[in-house]
Amino acid sequence: MVGNNVSHSRAHTKRRFNVNLTKRKFFLEEEDRWVNIVVSTKGVRNINKMGLSKALKEAKQKGYITKY
Repeated sequence: MVGNNVSHSRAHTKRRFNVNLTKRKFFLEEEDRWVNIVVSTKGVRNINKMGLSKALKEAKQKGYITKY
């Protein structure tokens, strides 16, 4: 996403809005192993809310990931 930085003098310069990605390690209980995931902070909240296995199945169904 693209937007403008607006200074105190109201000069506009271009800027980018990047996704807030972080590397996280989650424990997948069904397979008894740790999984490293690069995920956005909203994705971390979804995993905490739904559970890791359900979130991975939904992401695979929507085509966000191919395997895990």
